[in-house]
Amino acid sequence: MDQKHLIGKTVLIVEDDPKIRKLVGIYLDKEGYEVSEAADCREAMEKIEALDPCILLLDLMIPEGSGEEICRWVREDLKSMMPIIMLSAKASERERIHGFKLGADDYVVKPFSPAELMVRIEAVLRRTSARCGKLSFTGFTLKPAKGMATVNGESLPLTHFEFKLLHTFMQHPGQVLSREQILTFVYEHHEKDVSDRTIDVHIKNLREKIRAKTPKDYIRTVRGMGYKFVGA
Repeated sequence: MDQKHLIGKTVLIVEDDPKIRKLVGIYLDKEGYEVSEAADCREAMEKIEALDPCILLLDLMIPEGSGEEICRWVREDLKSMMPIIMLSAKASERERIHGFKLGADDYVVKPFSPAELMVRIEAVLRRTSARCGKLSFTGFTLKPAKGMATVNGESLPLTHFEFKLLHTFMQHPGQVLSREQILTFVYEHHEKDVSDRTIDVHIKNLREKIRAKTPKDYIRTVRGMGYKFVGA
């Protein structure tokens, strides 16, 4: 990795074992990342809100709560698309699937190789890079890492799924997206058992929330093909 491009990117390690925090921190520091640490649930939440890290390394077994609670809080309460890698001794397929359904971007089983973890961090950041910057289009502004959405300067109160839908549309303005494409963009490699009907319902709800702020119809239905996000 080119360290010059990583200055200012903070990785938050949420882990109650100080030896693991120290070891991972050494590797991250060598790769040019800024490192912050949290040993319990309360400290983790405080640092997530204060630092807005570029990626979260999240142990599932931590004091004063759990990594699952933090992941759910980041995705549902903060509505943040901050990349999350879960760290866990639970290695079963069921546990990994559960982690992905909560919103994790990767799942690393303990004990792990710090060198491999660095490669996974790089891969997740590369795959999710579009989430971290601000998006603006025809009156809409999204700040994915912070879960903030506005239209014409007014806040849009969106669910996590609606936020990801709008984010997908804003990344592909003027392009017709099929339901299958939308599902792939929104869920990436998780939960692809969601029906077309579910997609339609979420888009309907998103439209209604946008129309409550502006009379313009930004999401158009293209019969037999899908949906298109258009300008004014």
